Amino acid sequence: MLISNKAKQTIDACRFCWMCRHICPIGNATGQERETARARALALSLVERGAAKLEDVADNVYECALCGACTKECATGWDPILFTKEVRREIAMEGLLPKYIETMLDNLDATGNAYGVKSLNAKLKKAIASASEKTDTLLFLGQDARTKAPTYAIEAIELLQKAGVKFTVLENEPNSGWVYDTLVGATDETKEVMKKAVETLNEYKTVIALDPVDAKTFLREYKEWGLGLKAKVETFTSVAAGLLKKLKPKKSEHKLSFQDPAQLARDLEETEPAREILNACGENCEMLLHGKDTMFGGNLLMNEYMPDTMAKVAADRWVNFEATDAQTLVCASPSEYEVLKMHKPAGKKIVTVAGLLLDACK
Repeated sequence: MLISNKAKQTIDACRFCWMCRHICPIGNATGQERETARARALALSLVERGAAKLEDVADNVYECALCGACTKECATGWDPILFTKEVRREIAMEGLLPKYIETMLDNLDATGNAYGVKSLNAKLKKAIASASEKTDTLLFLGQDARTKAPTYAIEAIELLQKAGVKFTVLENEPNSGWVYDTLVGATDETKEVMKKAVETLNEYKTVIALDPVDAKTFLREYKEWGLGLKAKVETFTSVAAGLLKKLKPKKSEHKLSFQDPAQLARDLEETEPAREILNACGENCEMLLHGKDTMFGGNLLMNEYMPDTMAKVAADRWVNFEATDAQTLVCASPSEYEVLKMHKPAGKKIVTVAGLLLDACK
């Protein structure tokens, strides 16, 4: 395989190691050994040695959530995400992509999003129009909020407007490139999409990334690949926390628990702003696995081709939630919010960060 020596070394280091086996959210949900980083590395080591075909393990390579739980758990510093993304690029280059991945890439080319959604939700379109005037600050909604979680986007717009923030939302927002990076890795096409996004983002002094996957992409991949992003990037949660004094939410006795997105807690090492918000609105009740130890709650992209597994992943996270005294789960990722909402147990409540603050400010 045409992958880096570092990726090959990681494969060989991981293939007989059990250190992170217990922490994989996909493996825990399905109970299948093949889902773990160890088993995936073992299969790819056989491909590398000519004992197996790449096409035979392609599906398995796309069963990884790229959540980084394995990387975080590794005491010796190996990163299974590295070889997973490089092998996805190799699969694409060799024309071996599973049909469901090809479909999402075709959707991206045709509609600008992986889901094939052709038009914006009417209420979201109206909300975007209310913030269309050009300012120095761009609120970047992202693919999932725009196409699959419009309420999430609308609440974010309403919160910033309530706080008197001057900002712009684009009806024709550029693709950040994170989906391409997730599906096929660091290809030339991925980088070209990102370069086009940079042209738009650099028209603003500040970019507020609503979706943690976009924030991580802007702050990590864009920088690593030298794409020339000059705008200051802030996460929506950090901005919202900074507005608490202005918003003055009413603190209640309501018990809350926060679902840390892996991109915030692990990749960007941001855990406190959301907790400042929860503590300003009610009582924060931590789940056992939180912060950098967070457990993946599902995502919309994988829900397109692994809906049963995403249902199990979400159910596992709700079990963690039900072990607390909390009544409401608060989400900072539109993708996790939608998947967890699909599988919400009766009697439980789930809200967005913006929704929580809007309710506390009534």
